[in-house]
Amino acid sequence: MILKANCKINLGLDVLRRRADGYHDLETVMLPVVGLYDILNVERIDEGVEFRGEGIVVDCPADKNLCVRAARLMQECYGVGGVAITLDKRVPFGAGLGGGSSDATAVIMAINDLYDLNLDKPTLATLAAELGSDTPFFVYNRTMLCEGRGEIMSPVDVDLRGLWLVVMKPEGGVSTAEAYRGVQPRIPDVRLTELLKRPIDEWQGSVKNDFEPHILAAHLEIAALKTYLLNQGAVYTSMSGSGSAVFGLFRECPTIHTDGVFTHIEEIKTI
Repeated sequence: MILKANCKINLGLDVLRRRADGYHDLETVMLPVVGLYDILNVERIDEGVEFRGEGIVVDCPADKNLCVRAARLMQECYGVGGVAITLDKRVPFGAGLGGGSSDATAVIMAINDLYDLNLDKPTLATLAAELGSDTPFFVYNRTMLCEGRGEIMSPVDVDLRGLWLVVMKPEGGVSTAEAYRGVQPRIPDVRLTELLKRPIDEWQGSVKNDFEPHILAAHLEIAALKTYLLNQGAVYTSMSGSGSAVFGLFRECPTIHTDGVFTHIEEIKTI
């Protein structure tokens, strides 16, 4: 079974408060990036979990890979047999794009089909949440308001159809630990969902990512990409998630000179 595991971007990200369990309460809107994806081939085997990686090399032991953890989770919960997973990695990691989370969710959904488990989407999302805060998003894979740790989701309509999306990532990455270590939680004056109802020309400076202030100060190459996208005519630009990828929204397809920087461009066609 071959699956395309697409990534996501964050339209705004408010870190509201630190919780007693050490996590943070968030409010963010996630948008699927359908044209930027990893390709997974998941097949039944007699027993165990076999994993092979291709494409972008991920600095992670195979047994720690989220795809392997997802397969073992399904084996533990439902007693399914073995799976062989081949991951063709195309989405950069350490980017705030959720590529690894999307891969893990794709494995869960593949095993559900391969072993005829007939699990519904809420059950699949609950399973995915065992592996990360943004993994459940990829079960539904539509624009969602994400709250709590990111796992509490509700559909939201943010119609960007016809706009062009540019995603750029510098060579280095940003760890989730670094992002949260420097963040300053706050309760915004206006909720993110209300800000996103405003014309997109009013988003810049109001629809914020709370990770940006300290991450951009520490990683000048990320700040430079954001400035570059604005200078190229983006009506809105932001870092995605905890970084290091940034994205820009354009009214027309822009001309981007990558100079070796990872770049993805697509027209937005879905809500």
